[in-house]
Amino acid sequence: MAASSNAEQTQLQDMEEEDAGMEEREMESDEEEEEGMGVENSDEDEEDDSSEDEKENEAEIQRLEEQLSINAFDYNCHVDLIKLLKQEGELFRLRKARQKMSELFPLTEEIWLDWLKDEIRLTEEEPNREKVYELFERAVKDYICPDIWLEYAQYSIGGMGSPGGIDRVRSIFERAVTAVGLHMTKGQMVWEAYREFENAILSTVQPPPGRIPSREEQEMLKTQLERIHTLFRRQLAIPLMDMEGTYAEYEEWSEHGVPETVVHQYKKAVQQMEKCKPFEEALMVAETPKLAEYQAYIDFELKEGDPARIQITFERALSENCLVPDMWAKYTTYLDRQLKFKDLVLSTHERAVRNCPWTMGLWKSYLLALERHGADHQTVSDVFEKALNAGFIQATDYVEIWQAYLDYLRRRVDFSKESSKELEELRAAFSRSLDYMKHDVEERFGESGDPSCIIMQIWARIEALHCKNMQKARELWDSIMTKGNAKYANMWLEYYNLERSYGDSIHCRKALHRAVQCTSDYPEHVCEVLLSFERVEGSLEDWDFAVQKTETRLNRINEQRAKAAEKEANLARQEDERAEQRRKAKVEKKAQKKVQKGTRAGEKRKAEQDDYQDEWNEDAGPKRHRGNADQPTDEYMETETGLFGKATPPGYKPAPPATKKAPQGAAAAAAPSAHRQNEDNPELRNDNSSVFVSNLAYTLEEPEAKLRTLFETCGPIKQIRPIFTGKGSFRGYGYIQFESPVSVAEALKLDRRDVEGRPVFVSPCVDKNKNPDFKVFKYNTMMEKHKIFISGLPFSCTKEQLAEICKNHGTVKEVRLVTYRSGKPKGLAYVEFADETQASQAVLKMDGIEVEGNKISVAISNPPRRNTIDKPGSSRPTGDAMPRQVYGARGKGRTQLSMLPRSLHRQSVPAGKVENGSAADGEPASAAGNAAGEPKQLSNSDFAKMLLNM
Repeated sequence: MAASSNAEQTQLQDMEEEDAGMEEREMESDEEEEEGMGVENSDEDEEDDSSEDEKENEAEIQRLEEQLSINAFDYNCHVDLIKLLKQEGELFRLRKARQKMSELFPLTEEIWLDWLKDEIRLTEEEPNREKVYELFERAVKDYICPDIWLEYAQYSIGGMGSPGGIDRVRSIFERAVTAVGLHMTKGQMVWEAYREFENAILSTVQPPPGRIPSREEQEMLKTQLERIHTLFRRQLAIPLMDMEGTYAEYEEWSEHGVPETVVHQYKKAVQQMEKCKPFEEALMVAETPKLAEYQAYIDFELKEGDPARIQITFERALSENCLVPDMWAKYTTYLDRQLKFKDLVLSTHERAVRNCPWTMGLWKSYLLALERHGADHQTVSDVFEKALNAGFIQATDYVEIWQAYLDYLRRRVDFSKESSKELEELRAAFSRSLDYMKHDVEERFGESGDPSCIIMQIWARIEALHCKNMQKARELWDSIMTKGNAKYANMWLEYYNLERSYGDSIHCRKALHRAVQCTSDYPEHVCEVLLSFERVEGSLEDWDFAVQKTETRLNRINEQRAKAAEKEANLARQEDERAEQRRKAKVEKKAQKKVQKGTRAGEKRKAEQDDYQDEWNEDAGPKRHRGNADQPTDEYMETETGLFGKATPPGYKPAPPATKKAPQGAAAAAAPSAHRQNEDNPELRNDNSSVFVSNLAYTLEEPEAKLRTLFETCGPIKQIRPIFTGKGSFRGYGYIQFESPVSVAEALKLDRRDVEGRPVFVSPCVDKNKNPDFKVFKYNTMMEKHKIFISGLPFSCTKEQLAEICKNHGTVKEVRLVTYRSGKPKGLAYVEFADETQASQAVLKMDGIEVEGNKISVAISNPPRRNTIDKPGSSRPTGDAMPRQVYGARGKGRTQLSMLPRSLHRQSVPAGKVENGSAADGEPASAAGNAAGEPKQLSNSDFAKMLLNM
């Protein structure tokens, strides 16, 4: 029983365990089903997301392709399309996109390496490796890049098993070390790869241990060892970084040690490397584009005079500054004058115009190089046609490129023959150039670029000199004169000289008579030439006719000049009279407002009279120590400095200084006034060592301390004179006087420096009475080809951000943001580059780009002419009109309005007795007025009584 029960228990336990196992398996299967459903759902979500991304990318790809169909020269659009196609894995479309871009632009090292690696993967299954070889050949022509050469050599090793494969690999390695083996930092890896390849070949020709090599095997082994020895010797003779490791490796590898000649060459290379090391270190720490560092390196190598090292240094600089025309121009000029190897010179010129097609000078040099190296006529013509389609930024560029091409065609002509194919082609080219200037260039730029008709002048001279065709030359000169050149004497004299050299005296006389009749700039000179001609060539009748004609013409010219001068004087007088009327009306209007204000506030003034008298005693009392107490004629009434003396209050009678205690506010106002007594003394001031500071905030606290902090770096300061109102409020400007005039130049450099959110204006301290024509800001009205003007900038854009944007296109010398007087930006800026080509490049690359969501406009700086009529400080002869009001260095500002009544204004003050608008010591204002022959002027007390009686 016990045994049966135990068996039953065991059976029950087994059944229970089996049931539990089944439940566990069912639960696991349910969980797996749930997990499977979850995975399926997540896969479906991922598929949906990926499909949406694919649709968006495809739409973007189509948009980019459409944009390129409209403008194939959009570089950034090409780059974005290639990135998207690579992301989508569209390798065949990617190949097509890269192909199109490479036909228009030279590709960067990164784009080439990506393309080459993709092509290598695509052609792994294809037995034909020639397509990749062709692609590598195109890649190494754009720039000299060690990484591309290394990739090329390593790829060629994969085909060394084919017939002639080893020789091909060696040929590629030799080209690589020739092109980039002198690269100071990356050349070593090419040499090492070359040696590794030869060592691998060495291992295949060495016989197995224990077997005696055959005679043929011994020769192969000896040849291979010599190859490796040669590679070591060649590398150790070149200055490269980490040369010590290569030398140690050679010592270990060579069984017979390092030869003395190799040691000598190695030491010499180490010395050269030490010379170059500072330049390499400067390049390592410099930021892109490292233009200044590369230029210093090139100058050093030019002095050393090693052509190979000069070439590799130029190539390194151009790989990082491929869009700098000046660098290409220097490189091509060096090759043209020094190396003169046809293939090298022409390939470099071609690369230059591909990188900087907008630079006319590079195209011009290319045409000359083609002619110099004997290129066929069709090649030169094709290059010229490409130049016409390059998109130059100035009309004069098209004139110069046409001149270069016409010069080339002229040199092809054999003028000993009366007619030839080359001569007809030259004449056709001249005619085409004139049509091109008239239609294409004028439509684009609004001008032909050739106002003096230089091309037509050259054509006329060729017809006269070489073709003996004076009739054609005269026709051309008639056309030149009808294009607005008949009024210039130099044009007529040029035509006269042509007739004098190749024509006859009859046509010379006709030319001079027409010149006398038409010339308006230098008619006297033309008349002298005609009379001189008749003295030598003419008869008495010719002489008499010439004298009569010249006298009549000159008399007419003098009458016209007199009328023009009279008209200009009348206009100037009328303008001055209108300006004087406006000034008087403005002064009368202000006086009327003051009278109305004084009438309304009469009773209030009477109630506050005692306090005002206390303020006057404290503020104006110390200033009377030189004059009559009842008539304070020695008060300072300045318009330039803004120091205004206080008028005597109505009904005021002087009281002893100690009888009343001044209020606290009056004492505060009197403090700067008392402080200014000695500082504003003309004998103590020196304008040559002072600057005028303005546009400061009226709420600026402790202006003297703030100004001292700002200007103390410019030199020792003698005094600082911030200008206050009568009640102690800061007027926003002042004067800073240094110990030495040398400090003024340093102080002027702080002009428009930000002081608490406002640009401070710093200008020379000049007496406007002595120098009425002085201008602080020299407003340029000529085109500044090295400077660009940018509009549409976001107001949040800073100088640093703009400089960061512009530095990719050249060396930025200065960035100036245009602001209002309050310091708020206008969205405009001027950026000055190192030269014209960099500015032109910036215009092409930056115009129309977006900066923080704003589309900016960029153009060469060409300020409009400023109208000088009715400008403050402008001088013009006025005859008997009233002298014009002289304003401060920055014009008539609100803080420079005079507080004197109109009757007290002095129109002219002796220069020797007035400085910065203050009266000379000891001279009453009324005395100055009487000395000038003007009616007797009212004193301050008379003026105060007049206000009370109104």
